[in-house]
Amino acid sequence: MKRIDIIAPGKIRKTPYEDLFALYEGRLHWPLQVHEIEAKSISADEWEKIDAKIVPGAFVVALDERGKSMKSLEFSALFDRLQTEGRNHIQFLMGGADGLSDDLRRKADLVLSFGVQTWPHMLARIMLLEQIYRAQQILAGHPYHRE
Repeated sequence: MKRIDIIAPGKIRKTPYEDLFALYEGRLHWPLQVHEIEAKSISADEWEKIDAKIVPGAFVVALDERGKSMKSLEFSALFDRLQTEGRNHIQFLMGGADGLSDDLRRKADLVLSFGVQTWPHMLARIMLLEQIYRAQQILAGHPYHRE
């Protein structure tokens, strides 16, 4: 994968999640850019700023509880398929307290769920990064993932 973006509200620095995020970020061989969105209002302003970061031609994944659940092997197969198709830029959109707008979900190529539970968005960001790392390891044939 040539480029992975995580577009999410809030700053992870100086939070209890910072060290864990840094751990997985440091293990990742694929280029990662995190766009931390600061917004004055919880929804509309945040959604506009997320939308402005979407790059034409990127494969867009919106994280939302109403999305599709995927096993880790399916998630890694998605990366493999995208690379085979020459789509080397993937963007993950994460919402804050109000989630993502209907418009952002419609713009996504995939709406992905980590389950029906509600997760704090900083913890969900770490869960996403761990799954990206896991996909990298699966595709490299590394024994990190056990099925």
